[in-house]
Amino acid sequence: MLGEIMQADIAEQPLALGRVLSHGQRAIHEVAAAVKRRQPRFVLFVARGTSDNAAIFAKYLVETRLGMPAGLASPSTFTVYGARPDLRDVLVIGVSQSGTSPDLVEPMVRARESGAVTVAVTNSPGSALATAAEFAIDVMAGPEKAVASTKAYTCQLLTLWLFIDALAGGNAAEAAVVPELVERQLAREHEVAELSVRYRFAEELVLTARGFNYPTAREASLKLTETTYVVASGFSGADLLHGPVAMIDRGFPVIAIAPTGAGSAAMRPVITEVSERGADILVVGDRSLSDVATLHLPLEETRTESLSPIIAIVPMQLLALHMARARGVDPDKPRGLSKVTSTW
Repeated sequence: MLGEIMQADIAEQPLALGRVLSHGQRAIHEVAAAVKRRQPRFVLFVARGTSDNAAIFAKYLVETRLGMPAGLASPSTFTVYGARPDLRDVLVIGVSQSGTSPDLVEPMVRARESGAVTVAVTNSPGSALATAAEFAIDVMAGPEKAVASTKAYTCQLLTLWLFIDALAGGNAAEAAVVPELVERQLAREHEVAELSVRYRFAEELVLTARGFNYPTAREASLKLTETTYVVASGFSGADLLHGPVAMIDRGFPVIAIAPTGAGSAAMRPVITEVSERGADILVVGDRSLSDVATLHLPLEETRTESLSPIIAIVPMQLLALHMARARGVDPDKPRGLSKVTSTW
């Protein structure tokens, strides 16, 4: 069957997330304690691709949990333009699955030379990125065989959540339920498979969310694009209304990712606007938004909104898998892509 490798990776997520909780927290807390002693005043993330979406998620966490400013580095300023910014009192976190891309390794090396506290968050503890950083955290996803990342992404999210929770002095108790919620979400695969037929002939899709799930919309659009070849665009709900909404008219497919919380409340005016334009709207999550949606896909809910992206991405991974199958495309062999992308 098409996509067997991707499907296996998706199915392994509860086990992998459980491994992070049971075997990863000691190292996470040790690194967090060392970082806290250095008292950084700013956090800068370095990442590409799927890991960039994990970094955006972590940026939201830093700003809301730690009350610190956070940003995303532009790797090419280091690798192409030779910039050497003063990074004293800055925590630089490199996020990567393979930890091998030169445009992540070089900024990490330069950041450490420039006085930053450097942490690598990877699925490859012996990688060049992990070696370049002062501290390294293994996301413990295990070997990921599919080209499209799934379990490494959710393990990155959980690892970053636990790390920032430790920096904030939390005890991570809220995260204990995550593997079970993901497993229950996977049990809804038949619902997603049925929905995938609806989008079989779509040429374009818009995915949108706000707050902690904005990166979920970005990651979902990336998964759909690389596995199904549909042109999928991920927008913050606020950014969508600042111009791109003009392309949406009757029947245009829009997927709104809105787990219950402040983010879903902020999505109501966005969904209302695209609904008035006649869009075909699937709401993933908050049932209270069903009145302005065409369809609703239930989402296993967590009491802590900042953990919801780990659950919310799962039906989007499954949608990418089943849409690819419906379109006769093998998501395990995306055109011209390999597991590791090396850029400068």
